[in-house]
Amino acid sequence: MATGEREAFQERLARIETLINEVQATANPALRRAMEELVQTLLELHGVGLERMMDIIWEAGSAGEKIIHERLPEDNLVSSLLLLHGLHPLSLADRVQQALAKVRPYLQSHGGNVEVVSIVDGLVRLRLQGSCQSCPASAMTLKYAVEDAIYEVAPDVTAVMAVSNEERPSAASFIPLTELAMIDSPTADEARWHEVDGLTALAERIVERRQVNGRSLLITRLDQHLYAYSDTCPQCHQLLASARVEGTALSCPHCGQSYDVIRAGRGLDKPDLHLEPFPLLVEQGRVKIALPA
Repeated sequence: MATGEREAFQERLARIETLINEVQATANPALRRAMEELVQTLLELHGVGLERMMDIIWEAGSAGEKIIHERLPEDNLVSSLLLLHGLHPLSLADRVQQALAKVRPYLQSHGGNVEVVSIVDGLVRLRLQGSCQSCPASAMTLKYAVEDAIYEVAPDVTAVMAVSNEERPSAASFIPLTELAMIDSPTADEARWHEVDGLTALAERIVERRQVNGRSLLITRLDQHLYAYSDTCPQCHQLLASARVEGTALSCPHCGQSYDVIRAGRGLDKPDLHLEPFPLLVEQGRVKIALPA
């Protein structure tokens, strides 16, 4: 679903919720019961119709099975409707794994990964692996890459939590992603995704400067993966507009400090220094970057 279609869908849902609240607030109990029954009857009618449509598709054989298990879940609008009526063909665990498969290339491009620890009563517990454990943008990576991807395909998830790397973590080692975001990144709760055009054709190790939502970013590609960083050197605080990439190192043209592009921008000889990285995902040929407001 394109961004415009997704926003229109969300607006319709919000309008429906507003109308339902208005009906529930009416002083006429008979009218309220009638309107609630009308809404419930319409939902049941649509549910029966959708279920019959899926039966017809299933009866088409292997082609129908592929449509139900692969094509329908790929469409966010259709997937949401199937979830609403309890007809989604994929289990919650399968949908969570599907979401992680979408963001895993981004995490792996930064030398990290993510695994599911458990899914119980809608609560998803995740463990970050590799460089992502201590990535300076771990809060944004979790909240705006992993968490968003999960909620997009599994709105029935009640919460997503990060777990420490202990072999048998206690309850105290689980941290809600919202709290993790506030701890590591004070502005993370205000971040949102922005689509950026013209990056899919960016050549290897070419550094391109872009203005996105008032921020100056450096975008580069290594081994088919795109990376987004702030356009400021954390050592000399000068702009990196003319920086070059050699191997995996992006070097400041002013002070010469080098940063590892595929290790979340860490300083190669000064690990305490790091470029400010931003989550970047490529979906169906579209590039989007999560930035604080």
